[in-house]
Amino acid sequence: MNDFPRAAPLLAAAALLAGCSRGIPAAKDATPPLAGATIGGPFTLTNQDDRKVSDTDFTGKYRIMYFGYTYCPDVCPTDMQHLGAAMRLLDKQDPALSARIVPIFVTVDPERDTPAVLKQFVSAFYPRMVGLTGSPAAIRKVADEYRIFYQKQPAGPGGGYLVQHSDYAYLMSPKNKPLALVPVNGPPGPIVSTLEQWAT
Repeated sequence: MNDFPRAAPLLAAAALLAGCSRGIPAAKDATPPLAGATIGGPFTLTNQDDRKVSDTDFTGKYRIMYFGYTYCPDVCPTDMQHLGAAMRLLDKQDPALSARIVPIFVTVDPERDTPAVLKQFVSAFYPRMVGLTGSPAAIRKVADEYRIFYQKQPAGPGGGYLVQHSDYAYLMSPKNKPLALVPVNGPPGPIVSTLEQWAT
């Protein structure tokens, strides 16, 4: 198994809350599950078009922050397939809301995930998905800010390697504050419900 989620009590509790509330409309004044959590922070990275971008470039937009890598054999592409399907569904159901949400894929394997590699990967799942890479130090800083664990594994006989990593997807507010976990490990419906519930 190439993914290695770090079971922080805060995130575990948030996941339980998200699971309990799935399918139940939130009250207008409901507090998002991750409100007040110390998750996220400023960053400057390189996107799939080889342009420098920072967190401030997404000000005013909700963003879904997911950390993974393009050489992931199963979990990452499956999660991104679910997320892409959910965003296309939201495009049809509520295009105004969809336009205010940016799905962002941040690599934890900057050695292999160049902008060109990321571009091919993210464009396969959803046209507005953003891929971000950077120096190993920059990626480590962003991952730490988002409480993401990742660790490169020893190379196999052919020289290839896997990266163990947390597979959380965070919904962040237009002011880059954490709101909720997005259930990208499942079908589009619950993902859309989560976005409709908290991206308001």
